[in-house]
Amino acid sequence: MPQFPQGIARTVEPRVRTLIGALILGLSVFGCFSLLAAEVSPGSATEAMKGTIDQALEILSDESLKAPDRAQERVKILEDIIGKRFNYQEMGKRTLGKHWQQASEADREEFVHLFQRFLSKTYAGNVDGYSGEQVEYLKERRKGDFAEVQTAVTSDKSTLSIYYRMLKSSNGWQVYDVVLDGVSLVKNFRSQFGRIIEAESVEGLLEKLRIKTARPQS
Repeated sequence: MPQFPQGIARTVEPRVRTLIGALILGLSVFGCFSLLAAEVSPGSATEAMKGTIDQALEILSDESLKAPDRAQERVKILEDIIGKRFNYQEMGKRTLGKHWQQASEADREEFVHLFQRFLSKTYAGNVDGYSGEQVEYLKERRKGDFAEVQTAVTSDKSTLSIYYRMLKSSNGWQVYDVVLDGVSLVKNFRSQFGRIIEAESVEGLLEKLRIKTARPQS
């Protein structure tokens, strides 16, 4: 029977942890930014993503928020900033895949809430996990109301490609998936959560998420 959260494939877990850290923090933890091939055009998805990152950088550079007793406050502010850029409803729908249609409206709403909490609560500690990396905005691909902002994060030891898949709505450009070196957050969790649902039920998945998100952050 599938287990949770150990259902994360061991072969990709390190990447997934980094990916989720990038998702929660919107790459805000990377200190240096440069623009290469991509032009930051007014109204573009790249401009929207960069704007969110710049806001987060302001919070991270605020010395008054770096005190240990304000750590949770800083994470909460960052989550609020990133939450405005990420479309968790669309992300949840795509993560559940075929099971989304089978779930009740109440279960869908609870799943989206718990999934967001799961991502935030488990990996919010990544806020202080990076330093000195450089983010390059490489390219923006767009088709209608969909866009993909392609970035590369470079350190002295490695380079990671991080692509933001975005959808334009009444709230502007919002992220619905993040892809790290070819590993899609949505696709990865769709596979894992799908196995749990098939073995148990949607309620079984929700209960595991309730338990996981109720635990104190390790």
